[in-house]
Amino acid sequence: MTAASRRRALAISVAIACASGLLLAGCKLGPDYRRPDTKAPPNYRFASDADAASLADEGWWQVYQDTRLQQLIREALANNLDVGIAAARVDQARAVLGATRLQQLPKISVSAGAERARTSQFELLPGIPAIGNIFDLEGNLSYEVDFWGKYRRASEGARAQLLQSDFARQDVIAGLVAGVATAYFTLQALDEQLEITNRTVATRQKFVDLTSAQHDRGTVSELDVATAQGQLAIAKANLPELQRQIGLTEDQLSVLLGHNPDQVPRTPLQTAEPVAADAATPAPVPAAGLPSSLLERRPDLREAEQNLVAANAQVGVAKANLFPTITLTGTGGVASTALSSLFTGPARLWSVGGSALQPVLDSQRNLYQLELADAQKRQALLQYQKSVQSAFQEVSDALIARQQYAEVQIQEQTWVAAQRTANTIALARYRVGYASYFNVIDSDRDLFSAELSLSAARLNTLLSVVQLYRALGGGWQTEQATAANSPGR
Repeated sequence: MTAASRRRALAISVAIACASGLLLAGCKLGPDYRRPDTKAPPNYRFASDADAASLADEGWWQVYQDTRLQQLIREALANNLDVGIAAARVDQARAVLGATRLQQLPKISVSAGAERARTSQFELLPGIPAIGNIFDLEGNLSYEVDFWGKYRRASEGARAQLLQSDFARQDVIAGLVAGVATAYFTLQALDEQLEITNRTVATRQKFVDLTSAQHDRGTVSELDVATAQGQLAIAKANLPELQRQIGLTEDQLSVLLGHNPDQVPRTPLQTAEPVAADAATPAPVPAAGLPSSLLERRPDLREAEQNLVAANAQVGVAKANLFPTITLTGTGGVASTALSSLFTGPARLWSVGGSALQPVLDSQRNLYQLELADAQKRQALLQYQKSVQSAFQEVSDALIARQQYAEVQIQEQTWVAAQRTANTIALARYRVGYASYFNVIDSDRDLFSAELSLSAARLNTLLSVVQLYRALGGGWQTEQATAANSPGR
């Protein structure tokens, strides 16, 4: 190694040593993130117990046992546009994180040039030709020492934004699963109500025929016939509205599936026969789990927390901008007037230097940027605390809804059973002349209302489970991930 090479290597070693020393001695300005106290209650209001197990720990394919519904959810997860948009945002955040991390690395560039020029005769030195060549090849290294932790805080914020976008994607998935289940159960209930209405129309049509025949024999008045026809028209008037609701719900579900509006295949709603009040007991409310685990399970809460982490990191970036920027630079290469001598010893050149830049005119602007970052952090903190409170409220609301709707369903079942008995007795008494026609009208009308109310009660019970599962943070899990983490794998 020549003396020049040794000097150059020594200079580079000194520069690297200085940069490493400054980097190790550097600090990160701004507060380190600590999760704020959320004051979680010991257990949920309206929860039956404080068991650690939770309905949300199960996958959506375990909660929703209908195979047709499971197929629709899988189709929605594969084709829904909102899920695709959320995934694209994750990719964007990952690219931003990669670009931000590169700011901590040295900037290296290589330049090469060739020039042929003619110099003015009035500027020529004696013995120098007027026309000459210049060839050069240089490498440049520039490194801004992250002494105040600006770039490390920026990377911390970008990492939080990546996690935030991923949790947002999970929340979109959970919302999609809940939306598909809600629309599917609504369709099943509407189908049931349409079946009830068609059955009532058929029954009332038979009764119109019966009263018409009796009127022809002179046993009933024309008033009975007109009243029977009016009750038939009332039942028929429900059919167009039910068909409209079915069409709108199918369109909504089709869009969730990522398709154009179309019919949606579904299985009939499994219903239990109405039972007596003393034999009817509501199904147990699914376990809610511990409130403290809600912060780790719900994607929207984790998204809000990562937004707070990113805002906290931006405070450090803003503080670092108030201090000098320390930069180390190095240049090495060759330059010659002849291409043949470009890589010879005399053509070598290098330089090493450092600089510190302290903002003066922009200092006031940077102070305002710090105030802005502090205000944004406070906003993110309040938004996170509000999200936590809203989450606890949603769980409590879903728990009470599940309990009370189940009770309502039991009473509706009892009502239907009683009205069926009353309707059978009233019709039999009317046929033998022991009851007036108005008794039959009242019992038939009450039975129709009771059956429709029972269908609505069943739907409310099903939707309360969907809402509880969503409020507890379930629905974003994937079948593949759950199978990979299962015991024995």
